[in-house]
Amino acid sequence: MTRDEALDRLRQLVRARAFGHHVGSDRLIQAGLDALLADVDAPSLALLAGLGRREEHEARELFDHVVDELGLGFEVPADPVAARWALAHWLAAQIVDGSLDPATGANLIWVEAASELGYPDRLQPIVHCASELDDWNTDWSTPLEQLKEEVVVAARALIESGGPESAL
Repeated sequence: MTRDEALDRLRQLVRARAFGHHVGSDRLIQAGLDALLADVDAPSLALLAGLGRREEHEARELFDHVVDELGLGFEVPADPVAARWALAHWLAAQIVDGSLDPATGANLIWVEAASELGYPDRLQPIVHCASELDDWNTDWSTPLEQLKEEVVVAARALIESGGPESAL
């Protein structure tokens, strides 16, 4: 793993936690270890990476220190509409970069963003794909992988249409 990849993983975990997704201590510790091995330098990083099972309860606090030391902090927008758009864009980015399964990501965008935003036009392609994936079965003539690729295309289009702030 390169230094940039390690930093990206840390950023993803920061955002996941900020959006209220559960991130286990084991993932925080592993991300710390990966970052340390990739020559990321932060005073608390070695402490996080070196935590054992009996010390896992310390992972969240140490992870927060590492995030502060590296300047990777992220705050969800206070405005609920802006927060949902930020969530949709973050999930779409993960779909596009391959770190989130397209079916899972489309469903999360549908449930956690689109439904809360009143199903805006910009999210309709992803919602449509999520709905089809939700109903899909082996009798369909459309292969599952084709539907997942349609999600990736729709997620990329969402990202290319501008950041969450342009959706307001």
